[in-house]
Amino acid sequence: MSPALPGRRAVSASAVTAVTSALIAAAVAATPAAVAATPAAAAANTDKVLVIGIDGAVLDRVKVANAPHLNGLMAQGLTARSTLYAGPMAATSSGPGWSTIATGVWPDKHGVRDNSFTGKNYTAYPDFLTRIENAKPALNTYAAADWEPITSTDQNGPVFSSKVDKRLSLKGDRDGYRSEDPKIAAAAATELRDQNPDAAFVYLGEIDAAGHSYGADSQQYLDTVARVDTLVGRLLTAVRNRPTYAQENWKILVTTDHGHTNSGGHGGSTVQERGTFVIAKGAGIPAGSVRDDVRLADVAATALAQVGVSGTGLDGVPLNAPDNDPFDTLRPNLQARVDETGIPAGVKGFTHTPPAGWSVDNSGMGTGGVTEWAGWAFATDEFWSQSQRDQWRELNVRGRDVFAVADSDEWDDKSHTGTFDSTLVTPKWKVGGGSTRHLTFQTHYRHEAGQTAQVLVSYNGAAPAVLKTYAADALATSESLALQVPAGATDVQVRFRYSGNNNWFWTVDHVRLG
Repeated sequence: MSPALPGRRAVSASAVTAVTSALIAAAVAATPAAVAATPAAAAANTDKVLVIGIDGAVLDRVKVANAPHLNGLMAQGLTARSTLYAGPMAATSSGPGWSTIATGVWPDKHGVRDNSFTGKNYTAYPDFLTRIENAKPALNTYAAADWEPITSTDQNGPVFSSKVDKRLSLKGDRDGYRSEDPKIAAAAATELRDQNPDAAFVYLGEIDAAGHSYGADSQQYLDTVARVDTLVGRLLTAVRNRPTYAQENWKILVTTDHGHTNSGGHGGSTVQERGTFVIAKGAGIPAGSVRDDVRLADVAATALAQVGVSGTGLDGVPLNAPDNDPFDTLRPNLQARVDETGIPAGVKGFTHTPPAGWSVDNSGMGTGGVTEWAGWAFATDEFWSQSQRDQWRELNVRGRDVFAVADSDEWDDKSHTGTFDSTLVTPKWKVGGGSTRHLTFQTHYRHEAGQTAQVLVSYNGAAPAVLKTYAADALATSESLALQVPAGATDVQVRFRYSGNNNWFWTVDHVRLG
């Protein structure tokens, strides 16, 4: 979490230690139904979910720390590295991060752009525990945190609403996290073991405090990871020690809201600050699996799916629903930089070779220019966004894993002749004459006068006709374009043509004909 939140109250370590179990109990906001909940014999295969939120955790540091519980979850389940947005969509701070995790939508929907929470839209996009209460009020929900905006009535929150059956909130303090995280974990462990939560969220904040004080590259940071890992172990043990555990199907999710620089801090646009992850264990998740197509918004969607609640309208998708995008099949063939200098040499993240059935028409392209962006390319966020930071490339949050990108701005950074003019061509898809089909795709387009971005369609090999021309920004947008298939047509082919000269860029991903 970011320091210096308005309204933070300093509490000494001794005062925190003196907090009694009675005070903790008093901090729990509970509905009568939740208070009355007692451990009951669960039906066979009762689905439950626990989300553990660890503030400011850096995955690579967790992997090398003395963290047997977190590393054990990775060995037993899924590890998925991901990246966040940056400004102007939102800062890489706790407010936007936890809001994205809780709501399952990105900041352009939930409205939280920094730790002021100004513009929050939790009414339209509530947290996943509130969605569960709205859809299945008989289920028991629980949330515990020691950062006030997450579970308390703090002026900046709460991220998890008062509809949640039980909420535990302890006061945050930059000097007191070593005492408060154990209290949160102890109370949550008791709840998980002895009560009957169906969906729970538990927040631990000490790692972020260590990042701010010492930097992610420090031994103190690793030591803090080890301490927090012990608390994670207590939560996992509490779940396993439930009397009805054998008749339950638990999904465990662990995630973080943002990363940290090596020297400490976050909020900006570096890959270190934008770094996040999802660790998951449960039925249907292969042990030791690694994925690159998971995004932070998927946590809420997965939690909802686990307890049978619809996630319609979310940006996230459940972990058991990978998108099978043909662009993602290119990952094993991605290359390291050629002309780019800002991208680390060890990052393999681009290719010009399209997936099977696709093609790129560069007959109108000039010669020369930056090799990586000479015509439509296929790239990852980690690679493309580092070609030049703070030009809105980081905002491509609805793209996943490998996507197609045309970038005349970066191509122009090396001498060339002619202009950028390249067309991405889909396979031919079967259609029925006289039908209506819908072309859907994720896109991220930054407009400027002098460039052209067009979607064209061709039936039965005829000359392509313009379906859509972009004349304004379409940032991190989900497109759905209706195709009126003419009588007698048996196939359709779609083209994405981009032309420009030191203008901006266009990405497309997950192109489907539905």
